[in-house]
Amino acid sequence: MSELRFDGRVAVITGAGHGLGRSHALSLAERGAKVVVNDLGGALDGTGASTGPAAEVVELIRKNGGEAAASTDNVATPEGAKAIVQTAIDAFGRLDIVVNNAGILRDKSFGKMSVEEFDQVLAVHVRGSFLVSREAFPYLKEQGYGRIVNTSSPAGLFGNFGQANYSTAKMGLVGLTKTLGIEGARAGIKANAIAPVAWTRMTEELLPAEFEAKFTAERVSTLVTFLAHEACETSGEVFSVGGGRIARVFVAEGPGWRQDDHTVEDIRDNWQAILAEQPYLTPTTLGQQASASMKAML
Repeated sequence: MSELRFDGRVAVITGAGHGLGRSHALSLAERGAKVVVNDLGGALDGTGASTGPAAEVVELIRKNGGEAAASTDNVATPEGAKAIVQTAIDAFGRLDIVVNNAGILRDKSFGKMSVEEFDQVLAVHVRGSFLVSREAFPYLKEQGYGRIVNTSSPAGLFGNFGQANYSTAKMGLVGLTKTLGIEGARAGIKANAIAPVAWTRMTEELLPAEFEAKFTAERVSTLVTFLAHEACETSGEVFSVGGGRIARVFVAEGPGWRQDDHTVEDIRDNWQAILAEQPYLTPTTLGQQASASMKAML
């Protein structure tokens, strides 16, 4: 089988100064992609800024014979997102791939979480992914080709104590990914999301120490690299990845229970039927879900 290469392709990777983003950038560059390494250079909570992290990754890519350009613009502002995409256009003349990886943490139990702590996390993860993708979309659409990879999380898919802001943001990215997959289909734009488990500076306080050796960033980047390649025709999906394991994560709807003009007591008495999981339906669009619901009424 031939090696999957990215010669002639240009990728923007946000939050690429550390951890997963750094690993993604090195993986794509090693296979020939020209990479815009975006990183604000701040702390885990989003405070501060530095040109160092992005510059260091760019230097490493160039040292290894690749091509890269640094961006320290803020994904959470329209001006920053525009500048990130413009960096790709100015440096390399095109854009093919967007990997939305930038993120911050403001962990706190729900009762103690401030509005500011909630809003700031959503601003980077959700707003940032939306803004960068929105700026890139016209270029991808015009050339009839593009790949977008968003970064969700098991915390978003399944919830996690102390991360109401983070889990909300990460589940929001699932909805964004599915809609981008639908809207980008005619233009050859594929969008998918990953829900990674990896040992990085963002997770080292959350994961057991024994995870470090097995749950490496590189074992996530192989999937991101495939999703970013033209060989991947899948779109609108979410994949759990970590420790060498990759699995599709899907939203399913059980068979349900139906009765015209049901009462509250009817719902109580048929609650187990409502909770039933088999046989399940996995609609890929709102229309498919609505159609299935209509058929159940007939």
